[in-house]
Amino acid sequence: MSQPTDPQVLEVVDRYRTCEFATLTRSGVPIAWPTAALLRDDGTFLVTTSIALPQKAYNIRRDDRVAMLFSEPTASGLVGAPQVLVQGRAGCPDEIVTDVSGDVEYWRRLHERQPFNALYSRNALTRRFFDWYYMRLHITVTPTSWTTRPPLPAGRPPAAGSPDGLAGRALAQLAGYPSAVLATRTDDGMPSLRRVHVTGPGAAGRLRLDVPPDEQLREGPASLLAHGHDEQLWSLRSVVVTGELIPADVWTFRPERIVGAGDASPVGMLRELGRLRRTAKGYLEKRSLPRPSIAWSSVRALGDDVRAGGTGRRPEPGAVRPSSR
Repeated sequence: MSQPTDPQVLEVVDRYRTCEFATLTRSGVPIAWPTAALLRDDGTFLVTTSIALPQKAYNIRRDDRVAMLFSEPTASGLVGAPQVLVQGRAGCPDEIVTDVSGDVEYWRRLHERQPFNALYSRNALTRRFFDWYYMRLHITVTPTSWTTRPPLPAGRPPAAGSPDGLAGRALAQLAGYPSAVLATRTDDGMPSLRRVHVTGPGAAGRLRLDVPPDEQLREGPASLLAHGHDEQLWSLRSVVVTGELIPADVWTFRPERIVGAGDASPVGMLRELGRLRRTAKGYLEKRSLPRPSIAWSSVRALGDDVRAGGTGRRPEPGAVRPSSR
């Protein structure tokens, strides 16, 4: 399917720092995470993920149906732009790419938009500790449909009161964000995404949602993603809640599991980095692969090129946090 010609749609896709990228779990639940995506000249999208965060790749290898929603405008300079939903099919070969020179435009944008990336290759110590970040799996998304929706109107804070148990914990996590992305499935099983407001507790351990009218919305397995970042694609935070979407007088969501609500403390981040290294090691061991060497010369050349163009900024000192799924 050819890409749209509407310049506003293409501007959103080009200038948004992240999109919400949905795959289907083994049990068929649509689940989304924020990620960076590049629309290529041939109309396909390039998404990459580290072998330390391989779940998207596993999901795609089982079921190639995916969706991307461009709905987070922070740092784009755009105001009042539409949400852009791209649905399609994806492929992810089991090949680990460690040389950024083959995908210069993708990595150039990441280094320009997220200056903190320079830390990972700054010296021998960081290169040793963060080598997994450059062990990438490539995902190619071939769009089958493009849909635009109006931007989500501003909402009000969730209503007072909190349910007990899992629903209460989920509401507490989601209440820290102005909106969330609801992942559902269409009649043909394709994942779909839209911005919604979580407005407060509902009956029987559910959460109430304020969902703009949408004839394609269906009940069933679903998830909510809330995420955010700053102007330099840093201060990253996100939470995913999986569960079931249920129709009532208003749409409600019954939480079943909270995923990815990380500990932002220095100790929590160190634990997370350790987990990522272990996951990368496990990915290699499962395939009886040696730890691949990173083409650090290509990373340095890219960094030099970005700085020479005046678009890169030296990273600020501070706590280290993994940058992109």
